[in-house]
Amino acid sequence: EWRDLLKWEGRMEQLLQGQSDASRCSILHDFGWAHVVAMRATGSRDHALAVVRLQDRRIKLLGTMERFRDQGEAMCVAAEYLLHAEKREEGYLYFQRARAVGAAHGFFSVECTACCGLGNGAMQEGRHEEGVELLRNALVASSLRENEDDTEMELNVFRHLTDALFHTHAIDEVEPLVLRYREAAKAESQRDGGNFCWELGSIYASARLHEARGKPQEAESEVRALLDILRETGAAVQDNLSYLQHLLQQASKHLKILDPELGEEELVTSVAAERAKVTALMAQNSQRQ
Repeated sequence: EWRDLLKWEGRMEQLLQGQSDASRCSILHDFGWAHVVAMRATGSRDHALAVVRLQDRRIKLLGTMERFRDQGEAMCVAAEYLLHAEKREEGYLYFQRARAVGAAHGFFSVECTACCGLGNGAMQEGRHEEGVELLRNALVASSLRENEDDTEMELNVFRHLTDALFHTHAIDEVEPLVLRYREAAKAESQRDGGNFCWELGSIYASARLHEARGKPQEAESEVRALLDILRETGAAVQDNLSYLQHLLQQASKHLKILDPELGEEELVTSVAAERAKVTALMAQNSQRQ
């Protein structure tokens, strides 16, 4: 429970005193992770900035210990949460630093995450050709990652690359990727301890593909499947509220079947109700922290 751990944060400096660099890194990691979970549950900018502060300290220690892959990964985490805190330019600089570390030491996992972050940034700033190319590079790097069991890295690239290709109307290129995304996400959700959010994201991508191919009924079926999973997950929803809010917002924005003037009223209303529920839970978590 992130709240229980963060109660000790006021004594963190005492905990760090007299510890080895490795132990200090572990303590900073644990408090950082608590803030990550808190941010996901509340959407709070303060938690995002706390993650960055803690990762900055880890980055320095990891460099001293010459643990360069961990250092590059910490830079990517800091970059991601700077973006959550709406500090885009600083976030992109961290991704660039991480990419340099990955290139210098041959860490494809760091290259993958950094390219994914930079590609998303380019897409958001309207540099679509550059963004898609960076995301394609991230996909290649994910296939060469050091830890083959880290399937979430590949899933993250699928999520962002498919979104970029839909945005640029590259439907022929995105179709086989959506199929790979669905298969990998389903396997991850069925794994012990797997995160159900990947499957929700892949279902959304599949619904977009069906709509792009002129198959609205199939798209509706996918959205209903998404809602069924969301309702069945229970308490697990609490740790993923920020992502779920974003996913439902994107679905309502990009799927014509969820347009109040075009879509089936019952389906549009159901998605809107889930969005309202997620927003309310985030507000409750913010009040309780």
